[in-house]
Amino acid sequence: MNRRRLAVVAIVLFVIAAGWFLFVGLPAWYTARREQVVAEAAKPAASQAAVRKISATIYYVGDDGMALVPVQKEVSFSATVPEQARAIIEAQLAPAAPPHVSAIPAGVALRDVYVTERGDAFVDLSADIVTKHPGGSLDEIFTVYTLVNALTVNLPAIQRVQILVDGKEVDTLAGHVDLRHPLAKSLDWVVHDTH
Repeated sequence: MNRRRLAVVAIVLFVIAAGWFLFVGLPAWYTARREQVVAEAAKPAASQAAVRKISATIYYVGDDGMALVPVQKEVSFSATVPEQARAIIEAQLAPAAPPHVSAIPAGVALRDVYVTERGDAFVDLSADIVTKHPGGSLDEIFTVYTLVNALTVNLPAIQRVQILVDGKEVDTLAGHVDLRHPLAKSLDWVVHDTH
């Protein structure tokens, strides 16, 4: 009789354990596994969004020093016009890789970018844009239109660009180009690279 009772107890315990596994353990394991799979599937999408790039036209001084040359460069994609404008200007301010030469003095930092509903962008740069500028009318034209064209060519929502220095309007960078008002795109000084 003890063996029979022991067998019944073992069967009852087995049925209880199997019931617990089927109704509690297995669903909990399945839910945890499904959440892990969903989280892993979301990771690549988030990392792809974080590294999504677009091609933008950036301008450098040509080999002869007499014109600007457009160059395609990968920049981070941003969801809003001001954020995308910031990414483009930061790419334009980055040191130029040889053989390109930047029209922007080294060390110039972007403080902020503002975009109005009318399509005017205000690019606020550090004072280095003035204090480190080499001067000369052609150099100043290149500096100004490198920034103006980088935004107006790449972002149709931006029609004109005004350059600010340390958050303030300036008359000019080096005495030649009037910066008291936003400037429209001008490709007069742009040629296509022959490389």
